[in-house]
Amino acid sequence: MDIEQVREYTLSLFGVTEDQPFGDDIITFRLEGKIFLCLWLGGGKHDLNNSEHRFAIKLLPERNEELRECFSAVTPAWHWNKKHWSDVYYEQLDNSLVEQWISESYKLIASKLPKVIRLKYV
Repeated sequence: MDIEQVREYTLSLFGVTEDQPFGDDIITFRLEGKIFLCLWLGGGKHDLNNSEHRFAIKLLPERNEELRECFSAVTPAWHWNKKHWSDVYYEQLDNSLVEQWISESYKLIASKLPKVIRLKYV
């Protein structure tokens, strides 16, 4: 999966918006204003690990631990709460896994929305 495929898949999820509040090298994806994925575009002050492409994703703490133990391409998120966020070096992974985890993050955020709003995303 390349960077454009990550962006296209994420934007295909119902109600997702994107913006760049942290600068030109990061796109954040939100559901009802809540960030669930932060995609690094390359370069800039957020450059890590020899510029390998990555995104930060919000998951349940136990799920983050599980993925970090099973996949070397999943690490504690740089500059995010490491309990709740992981960096995913998506080019090292199968597309179906990447899509599954993006969807999982999206559903986690949807599940935390007020019930009246959450019903739109169930």
